[in-house]
This record gives sequence, C-alpha cells and structure tokens, in this order.
Amino acid sequence: MYDILELSDKLVAELREIAKGLNIEHYEGLKKQDLIYKILDHQAIHPELAKAKKQEKAKPEKVKEDKPKAEKKESKPEEVETPASAEQKPETTEENTQEAERPRRKRVIPEGVAHRKENATAQNVQQPAAAAATAEPASTAEEKPAGIAPAPQGDYQNRERNRERRFTEHSNNQQNNNQQNNFQQNQYRNQNIEYTEFDSAITAEGVLEIMQEGYGFLRSSDYDYLSSPDDVYVGQSQIKAFALKTGDTVRGKVRPPREGEKFFPLTKVEMINGLEPTIVRDRIPFDYLTPLFPHERLNLSGENSTMSTRIMDMFAPIGKGQRGLIVAQPKTGKTVLLKEVANAIAANHPEVYLIVLLIDERPEEVTDMARSVKAEVISSTFDEPAEKHVKIANLVLEKAKRLVECGHDVVIVLDSITRLARAYNTTAPASGKILSGGVDSNALHKPKRFFGAARKIEKGGSLTIIATALIDTGSRMDEVIFEEFKGTGNMELQLDRKLSNKRVYPAIDLVASSTRREDLLLDRKMLERMWVLRNHLADMNPMEAMEFLLERLRGTKSNEEFLISMNS
Repeated sequence: MYDILELSDKLVAELREIAKGLNIEHYEGLKKQDLIYKILDHQAIHPELAKAKKQEKAKPEKVKEDKPKAEKKESKPEEVETPASAEQKPETTEENTQEAERPRRKRVIPEGVAHRKENATAQNVQQPAAAAATAEPASTAEEKPAGIAPAPQGDYQNRERNRERRFTEHSNNQQNNNQQNNFQQNQYRNQNIEYTEFDSAITAEGVLEIMQEGYGFLRSSDYDYLSSPDDVYVGQSQIKAFALKTGDTVRGKVRPPREGEKFFPLTKVEMINGLEPTIVRDRIPFDYLTPLFPHERLNLSGENSTMSTRIMDMFAPIGKGQRGLIVAQPKTGKTVLLKEVANAIAANHPEVYLIVLLIDERPEEVTDMARSVKAEVISSTFDEPAEKHVKIANLVLEKAKRLVECGHDVVIVLDSITRLARAYNTTAPASGKILSGGVDSNALHKPKRFFGAARKIEKGGSLTIIATALIDTGSRMDEVIFEEFKGTGNMELQLDRKLSNKRVYPAIDLVASSTRREDLLLDRKMLERMWVLRNHLADMNPMEAMEFLLERLRGTKSNEEFLISMNS
C-alpha cells in the first residue's frame, strides 16, 4: 500500500507507471496531485492488488542496492595490504567518510535496512582478510569502525530532515488541495447562480451642468443643483449626440458604477425637458426666439385666492411672460405676498412650471416656503457664500431657458433681486470702474440679464419672473441697484411701509402700482371699470384707498362681482 508521503516524493512518470500497474483508467492527462489522489482512491477500493504490486517492485530494488555495495567493500581490503601503515590511515578514513556519505545521497525509504546489510557484509568479508594479513592491516581493521561510527547518527539526522521535509510538503500539498477543492466548489456554485444585470434598471432625472472638459453631470434639486452623491455622469458623446445644453432636464437609465468609477453613468436618454430626444435636437436657441408683450393672463383670483391676490389681479395683473418687480421697504410683507401669489398660480395654472428662488434669505423662511408652496423651491441662505448664490441663480435661469425653448410656460418667483445683485457684485472681477455705493460697473450686467430673460415667445412658451427689490434700507448700494432695474420691468407693484406699520395688509400703494399694456390682459368692460375705480381712488391717500377697497371686497366673492356692484 502506498501512502501520500511516499507518492509525493515520486515523479510524475513514476506515478503514471504505478497507475498503469494498478490498471487505473484515464491517468495520462492528470496532474501530479490528481494522480496521487487517484492512486489512493484506487488502493482504498482494491487493497489486495496494490499491495501485491508494491511487493513485486520492492524486491528487485533491494537486490540492486546490495550487490554493488558488497563488491566495493570486498575490494577495499586488497588495496590495504600493499602500502605502508602510516600512509594507510588517511586513505582509510577518506574511504570510510565517502562510504558514510553514500547512503545520505541516495535518500531511499528502506534506508536503515540497507545500511545494516552493508555493515554486516563488510564485517564478513573483512574477517578472512584479517587472519591472513599482517598486524598493520589488523590495526586498520580495528580503526575502521571508529570512522564508520558517526554514520548512524548522520543517518538519523537525515531521516529527521526527510521527515520534516515530507511533513512540510504534505502540508503544502494539502493546502493546495484545499484551495483547488474550494475553487472547484466555487466554480460549481457559480454555474448554478443566476446573475441579475442592474444596467439600465435605475431611472434618474436631473438638471445638466456641462463642465469645461466637455462632459457633464445631472444635478439634483434636493441639493439645490450643487455637487452631491446623487450626481449622474453624462459622457461627452451623449452630449454631442443629443445636442444637450446646460440647464436641460434629462431623464434616463443609469447603471451602478464599476471598479474605478465614482458616479452612476447615464446609459440611455429617455426624455429631455419632458419631450422625446428627437424633437429637442432641432430646437431654436433661446436668444433667437421672438419676444412679445404678454397677452395670456395668469388668474390670481380663482382657487386659493386671498385679498392680496385679488387686489393684484385688478390693479397689477400678471400675464405669461411678465417681468414684474415688487418694490418694497423692509417689513412690508413682501415674502408673504410672494407666497400667496405662488400658491394662486400653482392652483389655477397646473400647466405652468413654478420655481421659487430664494437668495440670501433666512433659513426659517426657506423651510416655510418649501412646506406651504406646491412648487420647486431652490434656496441659498444668507450664511452661504456669494459664489453659491451666483451658481444656483445661473443654473435656475439656464433650466428655465431650456424649458422655454421646448415650449413650456415657466414662472420664477425671486426673492430678492437686490441681494442677487449684491452677490454678483462680490464675485465679479474688478474692472476698475466703481459706481456710487461701491457697485462695480460690470457687476450689474448678469443680474440685469437674469431679469431681462422674462418674455413671451411668439410660437409658444413663456418665462415669467416676479422679483422683489429693496428700497429705503439705508444702503446706497441698494438705491443704485434699484435705479438700474427701475423701468426695465413691465409690471411694478409698490408696497408702503405706512400701511404695514398700521397692520393694514396687503400694504399696496394702489395708485403707484400698475402693469404696462394691461389692455392685452383684461377684457374691455373690466378695463373701463378699472379706469373708473382708479379715478375714484386717485384723490385718496394710500391708507384711505386701501381701507375703502378692502371694505368693498369683503362683501363680494370675486372681482367680477365687485366690479359689477360698482354701479350701485
């Protein structure tokens, strides 16, 4: 029977001969480790055959080893007789050391048995030679065992080394075998596993921001269009293929990031600004669209209407594409008025995409606006740097332009344009020309471009911007900013601090508030009655006019009913 240690010391050719003698099938293509285990398995099944084969192979090996060693030892005493005794001692010691080293080189398993037979045959041969020889050879025969004596100790050390080596080889082979078995088991398991592909299984949507390098990211509105973990990578080839621009609202399929990737890449574009990609590819740029006067009115006196929105709907009506400016002093209720206007537009015009942009405002007002208005609220509070104000405002404007290019109606409620102009003034590079109040001459170009983007498009689509401007703050810079925007809008609503001090809301100066070309928004009968009402209120001061109007409006349910009741 062969054990694993004995088989591990043999070569692959020897193992194949053993396998051939044991009549093992298909052993030619096996590796050494597999061949060893194949032989062991076959021995376990047929122990009688394996034992007989090993005995047959073991017998001739012993005969071959004993014969040459016995002949060598017989020839040595004949050489000892001729030379002198003084010269014989080093030769005999050298020969003895060589004879002691020979069994070390062989390293055969029946090593101890062979060594005993060699000693026995050597002693039998030397006995008749010692009887016929002189005293000098006898002395050499007596010295010979002294030279051979260390051989059993070295043989023992060799056997210990062989055992250690075989043990380490056995442990290494066993470890390799375990690894191979684990690999085979894992390979078998992997064959039965059904892999699920997550490519194009997730749908993402965001606003595209194109970098200078040509690629872009889809920014999430949950993070105010700033860098976030939800960003989706858009390749340069996709941007060119679909003619994408900064501000496009893209929806498509994404896949999980692979090794070495940080973001979820976009794999398939499904919608761009709510339309098919083939339609958006041939759109006309925003700067080449034809602007018109607003002629479609935004109804503020329908559902979710308040006294403030009803008064605005009569004295300063808002149309699609209006560029409205609410001029207010501090603490006049402009934020509450903006909230009511946004709620009225969201309730009466669901086709309009409403964006509330809060720049440099208080955090609690941002939370209140987000919870009370059904619109997309984008904010940058006053504790944020001016660079963030500018970046958010630019991205919101680009998004609105892309939607208008695709024929959508967009309304942006901005609070406030004065603080946005301050942020642009902080981030603008110095031009060397400073206006009064510390305003750079080039700093107001971008906020004027933001406010001037509001327009009604000839073949569909509109961008309406309703912004607030601060006055009487004690800052010369705010006065300069307001003077730059004064006259650029086509609707102006004045708030009076005297009314808010007496807690009369809305604190609107009715005589100073108006809309350009309101004849395009109101029908003729309503327009004539509004002229009569304005003439009647022109002789009153703002406090008397507001109290008179509020008293009449509380008795009616709608503005039409109020205007009809004016005859009485």
